[in-house]
Amino acid sequence: MRSIASVSIGALAVCLGVPTLARADEACTQVTTASLGISGVEITGSKLQEADDKLPKHCLVTGLANQRTGIDGKSYAIRFEMRLPVTWNGRFLHQVNGGNDGVVVPALGDKPDGWVSGGTVPLARGFAVLSSDSGHSGNDPANKPLGLAAGAAFGMDPQARRDYGYAADMTLAPVAKKLVALHYGKPADYSYMAGCSNGGRHAMVAAGRMPENYDGFLVGNPGFDLPRAAIQHAWDVQAFLKVDPDLRKTITKEDGQLIASRITQACDALDGVKDGLTSNLAACQKTLDLKSLVCTPGQTEGCLSEAKVDALKMSFAGPRNSKGEALYSDWPLDGGIGTGNWRAWKVESTVAPWNNYPIIATMGAASLNLIFSTPPVAVEGSSDKLVDALRAYDFDKDAAKIFAKDATFTESAMDFMTPPEVDDPKLTKLRDAGHKMIIYHGQADPVFSVNDTIRWYGKLNANVQGGAGNSVRLFTVPGATHCGGGVTLDKFDALSALTDWVEKGKAPDRIIASANPANKDVPSSWNPARTRPLCPYPTYAAFSGKGDADDAANFVCTMPETK
Repeated sequence: MRSIASVSIGALAVCLGVPTLARADEACTQVTTASLGISGVEITGSKLQEADDKLPKHCLVTGLANQRTGIDGKSYAIRFEMRLPVTWNGRFLHQVNGGNDGVVVPALGDKPDGWVSGGTVPLARGFAVLSSDSGHSGNDPANKPLGLAAGAAFGMDPQARRDYGYAADMTLAPVAKKLVALHYGKPADYSYMAGCSNGGRHAMVAAGRMPENYDGFLVGNPGFDLPRAAIQHAWDVQAFLKVDPDLRKTITKEDGQLIASRITQACDALDGVKDGLTSNLAACQKTLDLKSLVCTPGQTEGCLSEAKVDALKMSFAGPRNSKGEALYSDWPLDGGIGTGNWRAWKVESTVAPWNNYPIIATMGAASLNLIFSTPPVAVEGSSDKLVDALRAYDFDKDAAKIFAKDATFTESAMDFMTPPEVDDPKLTKLRDAGHKMIIYHGQADPVFSVNDTIRWYGKLNANVQGGAGNSVRLFTVPGATHCGGGVTLDKFDALSALTDWVEKGKAPDRIIASANPANKDVPSSWNPARTRPLCPYPTYAAFSGKGDADDAANFVCTMPETK
C-alpha cells in the first residue's frame, strides 16, 4: 500500500506540474560489489547518515576502483565516496576536487561556506554527489620520507599521472551513474560536474574528453593550463627573491594592502560608481602603471621600493625563456591583488609545517618537478629545498619538460593535464550534444591568471560560428582571489544558473553576487546587503546612474570600450 500511495502521489504531482522527489530506502543502499557488477570496482561500505542542521539524511557509500601496484612499487586505487540523499531531486553531481587530489573530500558538492551554490551545498539540495581521490593517496606512508613533496610522489607512476589528469574521471562516471540507478531504481535525470582550481581543470578536461557524460559543467578558477601555470611558480620565486633572500619578507602584508588600495583608487570609478570593485577590468589596465607605486626621493610611506615594483612587474608579465617567448600568461591589475589568499599563494602562508613559505614554493615546486616534468625530477621535501628547486629552475632547459615524453611516460604533462585542443579550442562534441558549461574566474586569482582563461575563451569564441555563448559562458569576478576571498562579492549561485540553462534553456545573462559572511576580506564599510551582477564576458557591470548603488538591479552588463 505504501508503494501504491507513493506512485499515486508521484503521478498526481506530474499531472499538476509539481516537481517530484524520489525517496530512497531509508536503511541505506542495497547496492553491492556483485550487484554493481563492474569489473575492478569494489563497494567497501555503506552507512546511513542522519540529518543535521546543514545536511539531509543520506546514504554514504564508499568504494574503490582499479586497485594495482605501480611501476614505483607503491599501491594505487581510485577511492571514492557517494552521498545519496533519502530525498533525491533526480540529479547527479560529480564533485571534482582541487590541489593534488590524493584525498576523498566529503561529497557535499561544494564547501559548506562555498561561494557558488548560494550557501546551500548541492547534497542539501537533493543532489546525489560523488567525490574521489583521483587515483592516489596523498597520505601513503610509503611517501613519508619525501616530506612536503609526498603529495606529488605519485608523479613517479605514469598511470597515476594519467588518473590524476583525466582517467579517474572517465573510470568513475559510469560507476557513479550505475550506482545511482540501482540505488534509486531509475537513472539520474541530469548529470553535472563541478569544481574549482584543479577541480575546474578536471571539469574543463572532461568537457573536452567526455562531454556526453554530463549535461552541464561548472568550472571555477580553472587550472586548465596547469603545467604552464606551474612554471609561473618558479618565475615568481625568482622575481621576488631579487627583493630579499627571504621570500616571506619580500611583499609584506602592508605592501599588499597598499597595492590593492592604489589599484582600487585608480580603477574604482571606471564602472560608473566608487564601490571598491574593479569591475571594468579592461579599462583598469590602461589607467594604472605599477611604476607609480615607486617611492620618490625622500618618500618613505605610501610607496614601494623600486626593487619591489620591478619584482611585481616581472611577476605580472609572466614567465619567458631567453628568447623572450612566453611560457604561460601575463596577469591583470585588479583591486583584489594583495588581499585574500594572494600572499598565501605568492609570498607567505600561515602554515607552520611549511615554515610559512607560500603554497607555490611547497606544493607548487613538488608538482612542477615530480608530476609535470618528464622524466620526473627528484626534489628534497623540506621547505627550504623546495624553494631552492624553484630558484634553480631553468626556463630554457627545464620548461621544455612539460611537453616531453619517453618510453615510460608516453603522455606529456600537457597531454594528460590539459583539455584537448587547449590552444585551439572548439568543443565540438560538447556543442553537438547540446550540453553547457559555465566558467567563473576571480580577477585577482594569484594561481591561474584570468587573462589565460580570457584568451582561451576568446579563441573558442572565434572558432565557433555565431560565438561560444550558446554553449559556454565566462564570468569574471571582480576582486576575487583563488576560489574565494579577496575584496569581492563572492557568494553566488552559479549552480542554479547552470541547471536553469541545461534544464530550462534559460541562458545566464547575469548571475547575482552578494557578500559572503565567510569572507573576512570584505571591508566593514560595505553594505552587507550589497549585490552586483556578474556579467558574461566581455561585458562588465556598469552602474546605470539611477537608484541604489548597492542593488544589482541598477547595474547594466556593458561592453568595454575598445579604444
